[in-house]
Amino acid sequence: MNQLRYGVAYYDEYMPYERLAEDIAMMQEAGINTVRIAESTWSTHEPQNGVFDFTSVDRVLDAMAAAGIAVIVGTPTYAVPTWLVKEHPEVLAVTPRGPGKYGARQIMDITSPAYLFHAERIIRRLIGRVCKHPAVIGYQTDNETKHYDTAGDNVQHLFVKYMRERFGTLEEINRRFGLDYWSNRINSWEDFPAVTGTINGSLGAEFARFQRGLVTNFLAWQAALVNEYKQTGQFVTQNFDFDWRGHSFGLQPAVDHFAAAEAFDIAGVDIYHPSQHELTGTEIAFGGDLTRSLKRSNYLVLETQAQAFSHWTPYPGQLRLQAFSHLASGADMVAYWHWHSIHNSMETYWKGLLSHDFKPNPVYNEAKTIGRDFARLSDKLAGLQKQNKVAVMVSNEALTAMEWFKLPDGQGYNDVVRWLYDELYRMNVECDFIPPGCTELSRYSLIIVPALYAVEDEPLERLNAYVHQGGHMVFSFKSGFTNGDVQVRTAVQPGIISEACGVTYSQFITPHEVSLKNESGEYSGEDREVTSWMELLTPTTAEVLYRYGHRHWGQYAAVTRNRYGNGTAVYIGCMTSRGLLSSILKSAVAEAGLWGPDQELSWPLIVRSGTNRQGDKVRYYFNYSDDPHQVQYPYGTAVELLSGQEAMPGATFDLEPWGVLIMLETSSGS
Repeated sequence: MNQLRYGVAYYDEYMPYERLAEDIAMMQEAGINTVRIAESTWSTHEPQNGVFDFTSVDRVLDAMAAAGIAVIVGTPTYAVPTWLVKEHPEVLAVTPRGPGKYGARQIMDITSPAYLFHAERIIRRLIGRVCKHPAVIGYQTDNETKHYDTAGDNVQHLFVKYMRERFGTLEEINRRFGLDYWSNRINSWEDFPAVTGTINGSLGAEFARFQRGLVTNFLAWQAALVNEYKQTGQFVTQNFDFDWRGHSFGLQPAVDHFAAAEAFDIAGVDIYHPSQHELTGTEIAFGGDLTRSLKRSNYLVLETQAQAFSHWTPYPGQLRLQAFSHLASGADMVAYWHWHSIHNSMETYWKGLLSHDFKPNPVYNEAKTIGRDFARLSDKLAGLQKQNKVAVMVSNEALTAMEWFKLPDGQGYNDVVRWLYDELYRMNVECDFIPPGCTELSRYSLIIVPALYAVEDEPLERLNAYVHQGGHMVFSFKSGFTNGDVQVRTAVQPGIISEACGVTYSQFITPHEVSLKNESGEYSGEDREVTSWMELLTPTTAEVLYRYGHRHWGQYAAVTRNRYGNGTAVYIGCMTSRGLLSSILKSAVAEAGLWGPDQELSWPLIVRSGTNRQGDKVRYYFNYSDDPHQVQYPYGTAVELLSGQEAMPGATFDLEPWGVLIMLETSSGS
């Protein structure tokens, strides 16, 4: 994408009165150059079986083209119309909660032949109609696609077929999944039980892997259909989303993003986050880093918040801060969900860029400043390239397995991922994300491995080799504990990675009044408490960084560092406080030779950087606080792009509350 895109989702079909021309005029004033349409309105475009009406699409495309606003057209398949359910009730997903009921979106069985037939027809009719329209620059397949827990008879049939193809015999399945336990053994393919009631984590995790595969296949199928119509210069994307904790939080449990992204030209995402006094920027950075890593390229933020909920309505300055934060992670588009606020139904109080009165408001007025800056700085900020030297290894398989075996306080895999990632973010260490299957580990100087609980032998052996050859690694507890079938390894834990980590353990406990002390016997002050989980580590070759401060567990190590070959491996055997984790990670970053001027700053001052298309270094400075700060620029001669102010090395700049600085250091130094 050769320019920055600033956009909104626009639903002419939802408007309470005619105002398309007025909306477009206000979009132009705000610098909106892209809208996304159609992904939610199948019942409008096909009001009855085989009866099509694309009037609303046609009029919006024509009006946007006349205004010079580009359009991304969504396939409207994630919310099924009433007539389809009436004629084919089997399109509703049967889930562990029972038969589906019509009403909400994302309630269908994405394997249903009836659903797929009608979905293909509306896709072909819509995309075939719009593909040559001058306003259309790309397409979004479906929206926030997942498997929706579909597990009915049709899915069960497909799963049994999948198991037969993957494992060959029931004897192999029984052996690998330990199905002799509680008489769960399957002795006939005809007797293969529905997995929704299983107590076997191995079988349940395999079903979850299969369900994620359904999503990968469904999205690839849609992308292939759209590609038949796609014109030169157009793209196909998908709006991925994340685990939801009231906002975007962690790895999506229902989708393998790395696998699903392969079918698309460019990755797209929605990122929602706490705001007002709770705005930290962490979710923006996490979502951006993960999405950028899917295809190792720039991405589109297809949805983020403008006003949204009452507790998310941004303070003055925060909308600008958020927009540039997305760019700083490698986004080439920032688009709000949505343009207008809806006057009825489920999302009445999820406000858009405009409020319910459709008049200019403080958030809209701030958006206008963003639009102007995006337009004038597009050639300098679009296509930001990153060469990060730190990676976080994430795994859907580990996530699923830990859902079966959560930490004693109920925390799961994503809690561990965010525990580690958030501290790296706060110390301004930028990261990529990689899956366990990544074979290009040498790209990175430091790899962080959160709770890689379920994983085959080969990725662990690669990690050992990576350390031996000079890489640096930080493992958290619960890494390497089971194989890919969620079968606990019979070796002394942590199994294969004991070689690189130089520790073993056979006991793990729930901490109670346990603290940490270093080898000199000193406690780590306010940051000494251990929570959630602790493994009782015995070093073999590792040095002890911290031991447990407890009358019964004090002989055991809690955190160790091992020199293995030319590299080092840190093993964190417990859930520490944020402050102590920061100290551990700081030492690992320094050991990897990655501590620099940016790391001398820390949250709420966030630094993100990359190289633009001209080969010039761009550095973003963000103030995620209500207090003003000063920053000293330690690099070469630069210009601050928002103000035009020139900077020599050592120059000091004021950062207003929720403020942004963008430093451009040209390759010539001028």
